[in-house]
Amino acid sequence: MDALEKARRIVDRMYLNDPFSLWLGIERVEDGPGISVLRLRVRRDMLNGFSIAHGGIAYSLADSALAFASNSRGIQCVSIETSISHVQKVFENDVLQTRVEELSLNSKIGVYQIFVSNQHGVDVAIFKGSVYRSGKEWELP
Repeated sequence: MDALEKARRIVDRMYLNDPFSLWLGIERVEDGPGISVLRLRVRRDMLNGFSIAHGGIAYSLADSALAFASNSRGIQCVSIETSISHVQKVFENDVLQTRVEELSLNSKIGVYQIFVSNQHGVDVAIFKGSVYRSGKEWELP
């Protein structure tokens, strides 16, 4: 199995066992080693008291992209530190999409930056996440 097929199968397994990402309505656009392009449409029930998207929506989308991108290389990873900067407002019916940059990767730690943009290509959030790489390989059927 090549690296792309392995990445897709790992993300398939993770995504199908991730009720929160499914509830959010996250759509997988592209999977690959160190890559996770995800998309979601902001629903009314995702808004806060200011009628803009709750900050947890962009955060959760980016966090899922972090999980899928880091694990897609075949080693089981968990986040150890994350942060986000919300740089633009997000409104109902906006379509958000992730873009992952793998900043650093070694045998124990991976560092990623995830840009969340809207349907106009404007970045609305910038997320940084570090993961611990357990050394345990994903077992695939």
